Amino acid sequence: MEKDKKLRPMKIWEILRRETDEDHPMGTETLRERLKESGYPCTRKTLYGDIALLNDNGYEVMRTRKISNEYYVADRSFDIPELQILMDAVQAASFITDKKTKVLIGKIAQLAGDKKAEVLQKNTVEFHTPKSDNEQIFYIVDKIGSAIEQRRQISFVYFDYDILYQRVYRKEKRRYVVNPLSTVFSNDNYYLMCYDDKHGNIGHYRIDRMDEVDIEQTPINETEESKKFDLSRHKRALFEMFSGEDAKVSFQADKTLIDHIFDKFGKGVHITYGEGNTVVFTANVQVSKRFLGWCCSFGDMLKVTAPKEVADQVKEQLSETANQYD
Repeated sequence: MEKDKKLRPMKIWEILRRETDEDHPMGTETLRERLKESGYPCTRKTLYGDIALLNDNGYEVMRTRKISNEYYVADRSFDIPELQILMDAVQAASFITDKKTKVLIGKIAQLAGDKKAEVLQKNTVEFHTPKSDNEQIFYIVDKIGSAIEQRRQISFVYFDYDILYQRVYRKEKRRYVVNPLSTVFSNDNYYLMCYDDKHGNIGHYRIDRMDEVDIEQTPINETEESKKFDLSRHKRALFEMFSGEDAKVSFQADKTLIDHIFDKFGKGVHITYGEGNTVVFTANVQVSKRFLGWCCSFGDMLKVTAPKEVADQVKEQLSETANQYD
């Protein structure tokens, strides 16, 4: 059955974009046969006209001349290395379930066209990252995005896992109601950043631990703190998504830790050489158990030099850890 001839140029584009690239062009007769199978039969002359129409309107179809014309689409939104990076990122993200990981990798690979998609998927390495089992993750992210766009509150229940990997809902499954501000990816997890009216502060929740998410009719509560919310500043100060008191902390470290320092605090941290084989630097952090643990993880290669109260907390953390082995 023949279909609307006006749609034939877009069918040509679909076939060439999906099935060809610079290494796999499609000959005129093969393309005509593929069009006939799809309900769009045409003559050679008509095909040439449709391809000229595509090129005139910004849909670039390349042509090579051999025994007959061969066509392919080379200009794609992403290069192969870019697609490979995206696929690896999906593999490494723990908040994406195994099922969704396979679906996403397939969709990303298809952006390269059928021929190269097959090669990309064959070259995909299993990261063996522990994956979430919350299949609602995309639905939840969509709800959060809609709530932010509509400037409305959201509600949800929140859970942890017990030793049998069964969900245990907090607050006996009573609902959290918050003002959504943003989502942020940190340390292989995806978080909701929000303003909590009840506690009067910025809160953080792992999206893969949220369930039964609803958009409320109540508008977002505009507070002075939420109006001043700065995602980039807040994420840097938060230090790995664990809350604590804000502090400007000075350090002395072995110079072999320079890479670790930049990994944690970014390229904006100012490092100078100290005595011997040491470097010194200062960073804005939130002093939490996680931060103290990070300070202790390098042994005598890193030392908090100021303020004294933070240095004392590191000493206390070391003492508590040592006491576990008495």
